[in-house]
Amino acid sequence: MKMTIADFVRQHRKRYQMTQRDLADRAGVGIRFIRELEAGKPTLRMDKVNVVLDMFGHQLGVVPAREEN
Repeated sequence: MKMTIADFVRQHRKRYQMTQRDLADRAGVGIRFIRELEAGKPTLRMDKVNVVLDMFGHQLGVVPAREEN
């Protein structure tokens, strides 16, 4: 099963012992954005998502919707 972006961010934030406020401040985004991201809001700015993911050495990318046989 693939991990959602929300789960990835939450898991990594906790691994580095950061609060949502800490992550927002370090990434230069608002606390509301982090809350919405971790809640799985379906419409978020990709550039801001990438800023947050970059804090953990990752970025958005394209993956197959289904596994190929």
